[in-house]
Amino acid sequence: MTSARTRARMIERLRARGIVDEVVLAAMSAVPRHIFVEEILANRAYDDVALPINFGQTISSPFTVARMSELLRAGSGLDKVLEIGSGCGYQTAVLAQFVREVYSIERVGPLLTRTRTRLRQLRLNNVRLKHADGLLGLPESAPFDGIIFTAAATHIPATLLEQLAIRGRIVFPKGSQDQYLCVIERNLQGYTETMLDEVRFVPIVPGIWKR
Repeated sequence: MTSARTRARMIERLRARGIVDEVVLAAMSAVPRHIFVEEILANRAYDDVALPINFGQTISSPFTVARMSELLRAGSGLDKVLEIGSGCGYQTAVLAQFVREVYSIERVGPLLTRTRTRLRQLRLNNVRLKHADGLLGLPESAPFDGIIFTAAATHIPATLLEQLAIRGRIVFPKGSQDQYLCVIERNLQGYTETMLDEVRFVPIVPGIWKR
């Protein structure tokens, strides 16, 4: 389940499905996905499926994580990225392999507590976690080279668009019933939007939950 061979088979499947960015593939290979899933589901950790992680959230399939990471990177290095929805921390850990600074926001307090423990276990010193409403972003740390959503939104709030650097990009699942990966790129003239693969994510929820 946790062997290098099992992880290597996951990478082979990602290649077969069209992931070509070697930096992303190396990041996926470096992160042990099994520590981010519930123990009862650990034997499925490297299957190409989304899995529940409690609090009504899911860990995205390896292909989805790789695809969104590849779209965010777009073949170039990233200094600073904002993740909306830390979740279990798997996407965060993958980003941390190739981004200089990762800022990640999670609205569910108990979930974030677990995520902090997992990321500390991996000794990822370039990750900053915050318990807050992701839809507000982190204006105090902007601008960001990239912004990535791990939950579906019907649109990007103006406050977040303003936190994107020129030549930066946002990757997010767009829609409610029908959802598609969407890439928003910012240039000197404004923003362009490209719709891509059909996906399925839990919807983004505003506010914070402390419990």
